Amino acid sequence: MGRWGKRVPALMLAALLALGAAACGTESGQRLTVKTAAAATGKLAATIEISGALAPAQTANVVSKLAGQVLAVKAGVGDRVKAGQVLVEIDTKELQAQLEQAEAAVRSVEDQAEQARIGMEAAQVAVANAGVALDAARKYYDRIKSLADAGAASQSQLDDARTRLDQAQNGYEAARKQYEVARKQYETASGSGLAQARAAVNAVKVNMSNACIVSPITGVVTNRNINPGEMAAPTSSLPLLIIADISTLKLQGTVDQEAVPLLAVGQKVTVAVDALAGREFTGTVTQVGPVAAATGQRFPVEITIPNPGELKAGMTARAIFKLTAPEGVIVLRAAVRTDNGEDYVFVVKNGVVERRQVTLGLKNEEQVLVLKGLQAGEEVAVTNVGVLQDGMAVSVE
Repeated sequence: MGRWGKRVPALMLAALLALGAAACGTESGQRLTVKTAAAATGKLAATIEISGALAPAQTANVVSKLAGQVLAVKAGVGDRVKAGQVLVEIDTKELQAQLEQAEAAVRSVEDQAEQARIGMEAAQVAVANAGVALDAARKYYDRIKSLADAGAASQSQLDDARTRLDQAQNGYEAARKQYEVARKQYETASGSGLAQARAAVNAVKVNMSNACIVSPITGVVTNRNINPGEMAAPTSSLPLLIIADISTLKLQGTVDQEAVPLLAVGQKVTVAVDALAGREFTGTVTQVGPVAAATGQRFPVEITIPNPGELKAGMTARAIFKLTAPEGVIVLRAAVRTDNGEDYVFVVKNGVVERRQVTLGLKNEEQVLVLKGLQAGEEVAVTNVGVLQDGMAVSVE
């Protein structure tokens, strides 16, 4: 092979290298220049904020269990009420009539039970008398039979004694049956019959007790949907009143998943209220949601704030958490890129970049904690990160 034949592959390789350098560098063929920063070990501090409107810690809808005309409404919007306080009274004239009727039914059943008791006792006496008569008839028959066997009594005398015994036996059985009937009548009247009548009385009394509707909680009336003269009904779509407990307020929001491990129920947090500039309140974390919210990788957090008096439900507020993560690998946020939900950095070594997927933790405005994928001391690109590619040759400033 001639000298040119040997040089062609070398020229082609040089051309390919030149094209590669052009592709990886600037238009002039120079390598892309980047600045780097070393991943450091340390504890990252960050401040996160939850904002939203203050809401009552508890609300209760006051509804009616009884259908009837409202006689009085004893609270209006803005009134403070206590648990157990009567709020609405419903007319009970019809219920009073039902109660009198039910009580009369109880007295009637009690009279029936008393009559059944007397009848049962009389039947019991009749059974005893029939038993005495049966015993006498059986003894008479036995004596006549003994005489007849000895020839001292006739067959007609024996037949007559037998008839008397059979009659006494039948009388005794009839008395026993009559007693069983009387006993069952008494048990029914004094048992299930009386219990049913008394239950009807209790049912009316329960309905009458529902005529006085009380507040289930201590709080402030926020809505009133009923007036005297109107009809209340259990099937109404609107509650009669709504009570809100504003002695304690709550602030709800979401935080990034990286902050969740640093939050705990019972943790104290500073709360600022926009309408009360310069004031700070102390809240307590009462709930950290175990399931992410529908908005993505954010978790619900609830903060409870005791109300000293000037806080109002609906005021906008901000809860400010000052968090510190455990010691780990920290890099500048400028080094991190995200693509299709995956975070990555470009590690620079010997003038070549390596795209490295990482798992991130807590972050602040300048730095981010790397939980996985990067070691302390490794250099990462912090400029021109958006145009870097895996394996690209770069110049480091």
